[in-house]
Amino acid sequence: MTLPEHPERAPQDRAPQDLAPQDLAPQDAGRQPGEPSAAGGDISQPVASQPTVAQLAEDYATKAGLHRSSNGNIDVLKSAGGIQGIAESILPGLVFLIAFTIDRENLTLAVIAALAVAAVFTVARLVQRKPLTQALAGFIGVGLSAWLATSTGKAENFYVLGFFTNLGYIVAMSISVAVRWPIAGLLFGFIRNEGLEWRKDPKRVRAYAIGTWVIVAVLVLRLVVQVPLYFMGEQGLAALATTRLLMGAPLYILGVWIAWLLTRPVRVPAEAGAGADEPN
Repeated sequence: MTLPEHPERAPQDRAPQDLAPQDLAPQDAGRQPGEPSAAGGDISQPVASQPTVAQLAEDYATKAGLHRSSNGNIDVLKSAGGIQGIAESILPGLVFLIAFTIDRENLTLAVIAALAVAAVFTVARLVQRKPLTQALAGFIGVGLSAWLATSTGKAENFYVLGFFTNLGYIVAMSISVAVRWPIAGLLFGFIRNEGLEWRKDPKRVRAYAIGTWVIVAVLVLRLVVQVPLYFMGEQGLAALATTRLLMGAPLYILGVWIAWLLTRPVRVPAEAGAGADEPN
């Protein structure tokens, strides 16, 4: 006895469009796909599930731009945007400083030069077909900084927007620690394949809180050093621009790396005869 090549599926295993009228409930017979059933549901469309907290956190970590290297550690340089991303964050401000230093009477020229550099990076990403998020954010930031400088007539106001950005991050990260959702955990947890399991371990929560405070310390240090230079006016402009460059991407990379090291899970030694150490 041979089995049929295409055995019939049970009604419950078949897609709604494959069901014969007799397989449907009497009140659903004759309904078209997409029409609501007698029970109030769509007999042909799957019900979309709401994203979980873990999925939202993973999406946040992904959008934050963090990357894992081949050995399982965080790729700090790539997470900072790579060489191109770092250049996008540094060069507009550097060009502004150089142009303004050459001709202090022509603030508009310095502003245009900075905007031109930001525009070049945006076009470069279009040509390379890379994500425009970082380049567009940088261009908008340079545009707002340029507007602040030209509208007030003060060159030092080109850098004032960064103060408020830093302050916003400080407040957000501090709140994340206070509510026991430290941002370092959200960022690093998925790189380490911890997901949100670290929240069940008070020691891991404390570790990620410490890591978050490290990043906060970097942001606070920027303000402590740069705000006094800002209030010096044009006399402190060169020093302000220089510290902005040095305390930008380089200091951020250092802070993230230290936070990564401080939040490493403790390696659990294997008991005698129990095999190899538990992986990090």
